[in-house]
Amino acid sequence: MLSVSFSPLIPAYALWAVGAVALLLAVLAVLSRGPVAILRAIALALVLLALANPALVQEEREKVKDIVAVVIDRSTSQTLGDRPSMTDQVRAELERRFGSVADVEPRFIEADDGDGDDGTRLFAALSNGLADVPPDRLAGVIFVTDGVVHDIPPSVDGLGFKAPLHALITGRPDERDRQIKLLEAPRFGIVGKDQTIRAQVMERGGTGSAFVTVRRDGQVFARQQVRADTPFSVQVRIDHGGTNVVELEVEGLPNELTQANNRAVVPIEGIREKLRVLLVSGEPHAGERTWRNLLKSDANVDLVHFTILRPPEKQDGTPINELSLIAFPTRELFQQKIKDFDLIIFDRYANQSVLPSSYFENIVRYVRDGGAVLVAAGPEFASYGSLAQTRLAPIIPGTPDGRIVEEPYKAQITKTGERHPVTRALPGSEQQPPAWGEWLRIIGSQVQSGATVMSGANDLPLLVLRREDKGRVALLLSDHAWLWARGYNDGGPHIDLLRRLSHWLMKEPALEEEALRATAAGRNIRIERQTMSETADPVTLISPVGQEGSVALSETQPGLFTAQVESRELGLHTVRSGDLITFVSIGPANPRELTDVFSNTEALQPIAEATGGSIRRVATAGDRSISVPRILAVHSGSRFAGGDWIGIRPSDSAIVRGVSVLPLALGFLGLVLLVGATLAAWLTEGRRRA
Repeated sequence: MLSVSFSPLIPAYALWAVGAVALLLAVLAVLSRGPVAILRAIALALVLLALANPALVQEEREKVKDIVAVVIDRSTSQTLGDRPSMTDQVRAELERRFGSVADVEPRFIEADDGDGDDGTRLFAALSNGLADVPPDRLAGVIFVTDGVVHDIPPSVDGLGFKAPLHALITGRPDERDRQIKLLEAPRFGIVGKDQTIRAQVMERGGTGSAFVTVRRDGQVFARQQVRADTPFSVQVRIDHGGTNVVELEVEGLPNELTQANNRAVVPIEGIREKLRVLLVSGEPHAGERTWRNLLKSDANVDLVHFTILRPPEKQDGTPINELSLIAFPTRELFQQKIKDFDLIIFDRYANQSVLPSSYFENIVRYVRDGGAVLVAAGPEFASYGSLAQTRLAPIIPGTPDGRIVEEPYKAQITKTGERHPVTRALPGSEQQPPAWGEWLRIIGSQVQSGATVMSGANDLPLLVLRREDKGRVALLLSDHAWLWARGYNDGGPHIDLLRRLSHWLMKEPALEEEALRATAAGRNIRIERQTMSETADPVTLISPVGQEGSVALSETQPGLFTAQVESRELGLHTVRSGDLITFVSIGPANPRELTDVFSNTEALQPIAEATGGSIRRVATAGDRSISVPRILAVHSGSRFAGGDWIGIRPSDSAIVRGVSVLPLALGFLGLVLLVGATLAAWLTEGRRRA
């Protein structure tokens, strides 16, 4: 390739100035001396040419192949139906077609789901895949996709190239599908209150109505028929603190595209207004303040505390109007408002006829309906006034045997307690003997039911936990927990023990004996199975599209089995173990990729037509064959598509291998021309004067 280049010996502005002066002098010379002054103008022109320093440049170029980018959509929506096989067939056919096109190099780019919930980002994948390719070397772009793309530029100016863009659409125009769409979904709710969820069933090729099943934490509690494309509401009671997972599932259509979007999930965080605790101390004692301080330190606990200072048998003749004590409101607490409390604690309480028998029956019903009772026993538990001798006895897990052992001992975690979340890994229990202080008293008792999680002197039961119908009962057979709080012999983990105990009684989800939990970190799912059994069966992991897999668990702590698996699918995963069920979401619970699953040709059409490209399906309704257009090179024109072909625009891109430069205004030739022009002007003007 031959061309002329200029490399001025003086700055460009000086060259232009000299040129202007030379032109002015030449014009004046021609006007004053006539045509003979043309030779002077030629000499000045040669001087200017020398200053401009022209040269002949010859480049040796080697043509390079044009690049055609083929972006293969591998997003979640491309896994539906027969789209994966269609995509593979189209790619194989494109590879074969490009093999017969000269001077073209196809570059195949795989595009997965975007990070988070970004959906399908084909243009971002295209930009990353062509980072090392100059824009003028790009001859064309071909998308193999279902048309559901979420990063389409608003105009052709945002593409960064001028090559034609073609889209080959997978999927079929007669696809049918039904999905459920959330319209309003609460994130938080008060425990015991109802929350409203609004949703809508959307369908293509459906029947116009469908049954929707509503589940809470895996249990069905409602089923109703709704009309398609019409909003409907569901009332959900928030049963417990922590995450309440509500599922809305619509029945599927025969041969529908996917059932992964037939379910919408709403995780609602249950918040307790206040945990109401009633603490009844039978008499003032050293450990009374320990319970009070512990419960008052919890901002989420509303404590009502009564201490029996004047039992009925204590009569000294003081008139009632002169007493400064408050009468114990037994009827109000144990009959009218007993269901308002989440936990009742009897701290060294003896039956002194303060509570009639009917109130103890109320407490038994309260527990069996879901309430909780903690008996913190002292010497009174072994006396005639023991609560075990009242109508409360059917729910108390132990019966006193009359022994009161008063000797130093260190509380021990039993084999059962090592697996129970209330006492497992209690700080200090990792050593033997445990690294905590001694207690000095324990009440002997025969345990009839429940789980003994701690033992004391002579292996006597110290802490017993029991479930009673819907409620829970705990029996602490010592009144010396306060020794840990006071730091006796270095103290002990009284806050951990008593707080776990009270929260277990109030049904804190993290302290359930049988529990299944799952959390996600990136693409990794961590599964935890809490159980009181020695072993744990494998759990079932169900992917968002319904594929089931078995996951084996390994024991990391007594009673705690874990596993970690990696998932490549976005959306809500279901984990089951027997009757237990939990959910974990990789990315969003209702991913963007499954919101609109129908293949379409409309989304990419404006941007493709603006580049001269085209949009076309590779399959038609009812036809199982795949049709891929021919690929032709189009050197001119603004349209790059026809009935059965798509075009690419070749470029003249080349690599410069060598450059030869020949100066024109320097050296012997330039000197001869300049001297010759000057001599000719002198001779001509001399003859004219002669």
